[in-house]
Amino acid sequence: MADKMTPSRPYLMRALHEWILDNNCTPYVLVDAGLPNVQVPQEFVNNGQIVLNISTGAVRDLSMAQEGLSFNARFGGVPMDVFVPLVAILAIYAKENGQGMVFGSEAGAPDPSDPTPPPKSAKKADVVPSGIRPSLKVVK
Repeated sequence: MADKMTPSRPYLMRALHEWILDNNCTPYVLVDAGLPNVQVPQEFVNNGQIVLNISTGAVRDLSMAQEGLSFNARFGGVPMDVFVPLVAILAIYAKENGQGMVFGSEAGAPDPSDPTPPPKSAKKADVVPSGIRPSLKVVK
């Protein structure tokens, strides 16, 4: 038996993504855009967060690996490579009904109260409007 296990978040992300798609819903992720190494369209970051549509029709080359979530998508007609370390993903949920999961902090995650400013992006983007907020409950 291993003393230290790999983080569970990538496994949960993949399972919830599949579950949301299997239920004919649109998977969205809520991202803390202020954490280091987050590469998202900065023009659409609101209050340090951004909501991204990760449905199969919205993104290409989607990967949910141990390192993070990555994909290519068009924002304002311009292709952009997006990368989000998994510790920066705050929630994954279905757009249509808000069902999904909010993630807590994991050991080794950066302190969200001391974020490093993300790099500026020069690309325009069309992402989920910032007024859309998930209605999720913490499940223990």
